[in-house]
Amino acid sequence: MAKKILIIDDDIKLVNLLKEYLEENQFIVESIHTGVTACRQIDAHHPDLVILDIMLPEKDGLEVLRDIRTAHDLPVVMLTAKGEDTDRIVGLELGADDYLPKPFNPRELLARIKAIFRRQRTIGGERQVSGSGGGPDAMLIHAGSLTLNRAAHTVRVKGETIALSTTEFKMLEVLMKHPNTVLSRDQIMTMTHGREFMAFDRSIDIHISKLRAKIEDDPQDPRKIKTVWGTGYMFVDMP
Repeated sequence: MAKKILIIDDDIKLVNLLKEYLEENQFIVESIHTGVTACRQIDAHHPDLVILDIMLPEKDGLEVLRDIRTAHDLPVVMLTAKGEDTDRIVGLELGADDYLPKPFNPRELLARIKAIFRRQRTIGGERQVSGSGGGPDAMLIHAGSLTLNRAAHTVRVKGETIALSTTEFKMLEVLMKHPNTVLSRDQIMTMTHGREFMAFDRSIDIHISKLRAKIEDDPQDPRKIKTVWGTGYMFVDMP
């Protein structure tokens, strides 16, 4: 079944170009030119992914992203002005799954969209290597009081369900699948985003910080996700 994409951008020329290009690549595309009705459109059309411009009239993209994350867990790709690092960082902090600075090649946007959907299939379809048989337990990853359910796309800490963005979930899954193993930022970026880590890219650190705030007893003294200075991060599997 074709995936649905909602484009939220006031640049009508760009929207028409992207709509034509994505439809040629077998996507169903809807578009709106203001963020005011974004959540209403999402509720009405149930898109599988949102392409969201930061610079919108009436209601800026970051505010729209905040609204989306309050009510929906679906991938969001942010379009940012080239060189606007602050917007990009804030967007990632609010739960954007990826970003692309304007101007960009539509082929790169398509590649990133496909990578996001490919990761979703992996999360939904893989089985835990250590799981036995084909039952539902094979889709669970346990670590002390933390349980990640790959089928339901949920995380529970001490029995309480914790809300994670799509990227946060993918990052935690990657770390939990490699317990007590140091993963470099480049490895984490490749396994979660399908692309290499770029120098000065703080997105991994931002998402790790947000994850710690949600799953650690004391985010300032993390015991589950450890920083290995100069290398990357390690998930510590504690009883």
